[in-house]
Amino acid sequence: MTDTETAYPRDISALVVIDPLNDFLAEGGKLNAGIQPELERVNFLPNLLRLVEGARAAGLQIVYAPHGVDEHSFDDVPYLHSYLHKNTHAQQYFWKGTWGADFFEPLRPQPGDIVCSQHRMWNSFRGTNLEEKLKARGLKKLAFCGLTSHKCVESSARHAFEEGYHVTFIHDATAEFNRGEHAAALTYSFPLIGHADLSVDQFLAALAVE
Repeated sequence: MTDTETAYPRDISALVVIDPLNDFLAEGGKLNAGIQPELERVNFLPNLLRLVEGARAAGLQIVYAPHGVDEHSFDDVPYLHSYLHKNTHAQQYFWKGTWGADFFEPLRPQPGDIVCSQHRMWNSFRGTNLEEKLKARGLKKLAFCGLTSHKCVESSARHAFEEGYHVTFIHDATAEFNRGEHAAALTYSFPLIGHADLSVDQFLAALAVE
């Protein structure tokens, strides 16, 4: 890993926070009970809060990429996967306009943060204005964190990688529903896709050097 790979100039760098939403993180959220044991095991919420607060204090651009669906989100998908039908559409997870699709209060966007439009599947770029907003600000180095490591975080970062962005993973500010999927992301996908794969402490230390 070179110094260039872990340098984050403020004019071209951003922290991309994926899906810090009530359905995942708040008590009573539709998916909270299922993911809570893993959130606690990896110390996800304290790590993510420390990461976002530290990055914002260091002057790094924060970008939010939320999930959100409604009754028409999959109208143009002729072969909707059963996972999405059962676990997203039918159960109305992250349903637009509801409390579950809103930001978890401690991680609510602040003035100056970028909030892109809601993604319907796992890739935060596809069908959203994320890339438009990144290009408008000249952002080229993206550090990814949030939920979930093996699905939306990996899918979004893979898209960024293929589009030529510099990709960093903050691995201890990600989590999954089960240990196996999380381990697969951290062991195989993050090192393959990421130009850098850092802990929260390592990333904040890199920001302090700037």
